[in-house]
Amino acid sequence: MTVDPDLQAAHAASFTHGADEYAAVRPGYPGAAVDLLLPDGSQDVLDLAAGTGKLTASLVARGARVVAVEPADGMRAQLTAALPDVEVHAGTAEAIPLPDASVDVVTVAQAWHWFDEPVASAEVARVLRPGGLVGIVWNDRDEDVPWVGAYGALLHDAAGPQLARGTHPELGEAFTDVLRTDVRWDHVLTPDELVRLAGTRSYAIVLPPDERAALLDRVRTLVTTHPDLAGLTAIRVPYVTRVYTARRR
Repeated sequence: MTVDPDLQAAHAASFTHGADEYAAVRPGYPGAAVDLLLPDGSQDVLDLAAGTGKLTASLVARGARVVAVEPADGMRAQLTAALPDVEVHAGTAEAIPLPDASVDVVTVAQAWHWFDEPVASAEVARVLRPGGLVGIVWNDRDEDVPWVGAYGALLHDAAGPQLARGTHPELGEAFTDVLRTDVRWDHVLTPDELVRLAGTRSYAIVLPPDERAALLDRVRTLVTTHPDLAGLTAIRVPYVTRVYTARRR
């Protein structure tokens, strides 16, 4: 499918406006997934398109020396407030502001599908040391669960035409040993947070105010009336975290 580059750029840029909500209600990443991103001997890590620091915080907690690169001003502000000791740069995956062969690991969480893939792959290969690891991560709700499928259907209807490529990275000839690992886990939210989570999707952020309000009202009705959710004060949202790892040749 052909993607309108202007529309995709507008959706990618939308995250700077919703950064506070993103930080508040988007899930982080399970420990088992983070472990896959930090093989033995890894010290210097680039968290690319780091957003508000959801993954960055877990990498720092494991003792890695982390540099974060993020293009959106609002996202960087949230990251810096949460992790003031982390080195943070404005930059993109297509022009990473780091020297050649300067890191052992490059991580990309919830962002690879927004990149110009061939250019980003070449840049990641440039900043990685030989034999270094790239780890690309997505959190997906488990829509095989009936209420999660109904929640997702509301969001898919609002999204309109697909904006981003499918989430299977094509890394090119610079990388080998590509491996996918799935990690299942639950993210616990209040009913209100689950409604707000819907509003952090790029397509929801850019909707006209009346359409955005209508979408969130439909989500709120689902959350408060679905037989699997009604009356709950804490909702376990099932996720499958997909981790793709590959080695720099």
